[in-house]
Amino acid sequence: MSALIEFKAIKKIYKMGKTEVHALRGIDMQIFSSEYLAIMGPSGSGKSTMLNILGMLDLPTEGHYYFGGTEVSEFSDAQLATMRNRKVGFIFQTFNLLPRTSALGNVELPLVYAGMSRKARHERAKHVLDMVGLADRMTHKPSELSGGQRQRVAIARALVTEPDIVLADEPTGN
Repeated sequence: MSALIEFKAIKKIYKMGKTEVHALRGIDMQIFSSEYLAIMGPSGSGKSTMLNILGMLDLPTEGHYYFGGTEVSEFSDAQLATMRNRKVGFIFQTFNLLPRTSALGNVELPLVYAGMSRKARHERAKHVLDMVGLADRMTHKPSELSGGQRQRVAIARALVTEPDIVLADEPTGN
């Protein structure tokens, strides 16, 4: 069985003026399908940086990142966007919900980018919102939902495309 994700000697260095910040220092790891992984550490230890690289929102400074056997650095910007939309589900620390859009609209959004028909995405989003216990809150905007309900909308949005991997930044923080 081959790994879904493989990191080989991953480093991430940020330059802040004349100072270099080594956020990741030679990470090696494999993640297999159906595997759960928790990345834990103190504030500033590189957890969010690692998630951003895992989710293809950022690239490593050095090392090799393989997703599904293909090196991520070989993907074009368009391919990276497609991979993020279809293969990766994100649950951001602040949820990143669109404030003027209903729960249903927020969950449908990744399906719009995936090219799904309006009817199909509407039904799929309704089903996933029902799965997270928000069938009765689909028309509510984020400001009309509790923190826990907003988190469940974000979870539904992450799951709606049936991604290969779900990444959650500070999942127990709210």
